[in-house]
Amino acid sequence: MRKQVILSMLACSLSIGSLLAQPLPERKETLNTVIKVNDYFMKKYADYTQPSFLGRLRPSNIWTRGVYYEGLMALHSIYPREDFYTYAYDWANFHKWGMRNGNTTRNADDHCCGQTYIDLYHICPDPTMIKNIKLSIDMLVNTPQVNDWWWIDAIQMGMPIFAQLGKMTGEEKYYNKMWDMYTYTRNQHGEKGMYNQKEGLWWRDQDFDPPYKEPNGKNCYWSRGNGWVYAALVRVLNEIPSNETHRNDYINDFKTMSEALKKCQRKDGFWNVSLHDETNFGGKETSGTALFVYGMAWGVRNGLLDRKEYLPVLLKAWNAMVNEAVHPNGFLGYVQGTGKEPKDGQPVTYTSIPDFEDYGIGCFILAGTEIYKLN
Repeated sequence: MRKQVILSMLACSLSIGSLLAQPLPERKETLNTVIKVNDYFMKKYADYTQPSFLGRLRPSNIWTRGVYYEGLMALHSIYPREDFYTYAYDWANFHKWGMRNGNTTRNADDHCCGQTYIDLYHICPDPTMIKNIKLSIDMLVNTPQVNDWWWIDAIQMGMPIFAQLGKMTGEEKYYNKMWDMYTYTRNQHGEKGMYNQKEGLWWRDQDFDPPYKEPNGKNCYWSRGNGWVYAALVRVLNEIPSNETHRNDYINDFKTMSEALKKCQRKDGFWNVSLHDETNFGGKETSGTALFVYGMAWGVRNGLLDRKEYLPVLLKAWNAMVNEAVHPNGFLGYVQGTGKEPKDGQPVTYTSIPDFEDYGIGCFILAGTEIYKLN
């Protein structure tokens, strides 16, 4: 009996050691994969002016395309191929550096494109590039409302812009308003806010506050929705200074989410669309998985997450996406279509094409660029 226990412990130790020793993918290999996925999109959607039609026409500067361009600008930062910049600049210029519903919009889905406008501005500054997005965000700063982000996706679509403008201008008013809006969504929207600090995860909106339950009786935490918050925290922490008043609060939320996400990873490396119920439209899902890889890789690289603890988790997820979701031509499988809960955007399979391809590819590129930066 004692011999069996010793052998079992040895096997477990070897397994853990093997996992911890999992090598980083070759940078060239990672870059090639990311470029392949991106080039698939740029070729298929070469005409960036074309609106999407899903029930109604949607211009190409809505949030779905905005997320794609977040990824493209991240890729451009590590591999500045000229056509990447041109594809982003011409898209922004076609939309006159504006938002879907103009400068008076308070909708974060409209604001998302502004993240790329600001990134492009930093490469070749022209006040025209950021005039509209700055005016719209200034409107939010200068009015008392703090309840505009009533769904958690909005945190990623809008919140990083406040951080970008705060860094650009040196004005704390952007950081202060960002905190007020974030904490209202976190602590007050719905009955007690969208964030369940006890479980370290977020309800998508007030429709999912308790007593809403999954079929297995647990709370419903949607993978991509939590991915949006996780990515937003990364993008904000990347911009705000080390002495920003609430930086440690954002870091605490990031770390708490990281621990919660680590616990519900699938054995194959992916995350399910429903984080706490693998039976509710269970199976591999790429967009949420990519956002979690993006956040964890950034956290490890910046010393906020323990490398030994999180590197195996994120590498397992990255390798799973590369080996099981990326098609030879760069098409990305297992991406859930738009929606707000597990049942939406189905089916999610290797070959199914989501209603919008852009945001899933943007998430994957963000993840890949962070994997590329790891040492």
